[in-house]
Amino acid sequence: MSGYGDLPEQHVYGDGAEERTFAALPPAQGRGFAQTWWGLAWLKALEDTALDGRQLKTGRRYAREGAVGAVSVRPGRITAVVRDRDGTSHRSDVVWQRLCDDDWDRFLGMAAERAGHIAALLDRDMPPHLVEDAATAGVELLPGIGDLEPECTCEAWDHCPHTAALCYQVARLLDQDPFVLLLMRGRGERALLADLEERSAAPRSTEPDVPAGVPAAEVFAARDIVPPLPGVPGIPAEVGAPPHLDTEAAPEPGVDPAALEFLAADAARRAREMLAEALTPGHELQPLPNDLTEDQDAVRLAAGCEDGRIAGRLAAGSGRRPAELDLAVQAWRYGGAASLAVLEEEWAPGPEALARARDALARAWPEEDRPVLRASGANRWTVVGGGAQLRLGRDGRWWPYRKERGAWVPAGPADPDPGAVLER
Repeated sequence: MSGYGDLPEQHVYGDGAEERTFAALPPAQGRGFAQTWWGLAWLKALEDTALDGRQLKTGRRYAREGAVGAVSVRPGRITAVVRDRDGTSHRSDVVWQRLCDDDWDRFLGMAAERAGHIAALLDRDMPPHLVEDAATAGVELLPGIGDLEPECTCEAWDHCPHTAALCYQVARLLDQDPFVLLLMRGRGERALLADLEERSAAPRSTEPDVPAGVPAAEVFAARDIVPPLPGVPGIPAEVGAPPHLDTEAAPEPGVDPAALEFLAADAARRAREMLAEALTPGHELQPLPNDLTEDQDAVRLAAGCEDGRIAGRLAAGSGRRPAELDLAVQAWRYGGAASLAVLEEEWAPGPEALARARDALARAWPEEDRPVLRASGANRWTVVGGGAQLRLGRDGRWWPYRKERGAWVPAGPADPDPGAVLER
């Protein structure tokens, strides 16, 4: 765990289950608890589940002050001792349901077929397309609302400051090593990599299945029979691989085979998402999604692109410099078109919206903890001397920004509470 002291202790039990224990982390001075997108997703599940925002704020303060002891991570559970300011200690646990064997089989089968997924995990990275592919296979790797269940000796019925502090510290561990998340889901790093290696080495049949033919006489005899309509199609387990266009024949001038393969893969993924949405009960009652502009779609494509050359073409096509496109992609990953609009547009709230915003800022912190804010635009407030900024979106949500090398950059997803956004 680079930057966090000694490596964690690791235990393997007779049934193959693993447990890792991480030494207490130092106070989080001047930094957020999560920087990676999956660490932020972990915190969003906590913050969307907890019913009492004051408990979360206290938990963030405990975690920031270093009140969380050594963290034990094992399948389905994380545990730590958390100290109150008066010195009282509480054992706090957060329980998260383990994946079943069938879920792991689907996930490992999917990952073994994509060398990029294995390489990303070995680099301690969890790219969005890995999680998307897992979800396509029916496996949710990240927690959602209500998934993180608290247990604490303080006997609170909701997330108390102690379980909240534990979750904020675990977000720091997840930033450095996504295998911590996979261990909570039920598989340790050793067992997972061994299974992936075994699956990757297994021989695969290359013989295609050839369907049986139908005699021409039967087809001709049934020419006037109208067959029944086919049943509702099922959702494919995964998106098919794009065609390989890199052949011995040179492409026509101006045709980029790699770019066409990328667009074909993106179209297949979107088609599967649209089919899944169309098969959802009540789909016909839902409003149609807003179409993206060409500039927005260029950013969306760049967010899923790993080829720097194609990303450069997207930047040029959308009238952005590469650095500007990188910033737009960062915003997109935090909240899609809404987040991109907050980055690139400054708008003036009307009198009522402005009054609500000022009231939210006034109520977000106790008076003694309230930061000094300076209006830096029609919908932007900067923390004086803090290197942080709040931006108000048109939907009333707040977006965090931080200053890097003299420029304001997106720092996380939106939240209705400006205090929660600023403390991430």
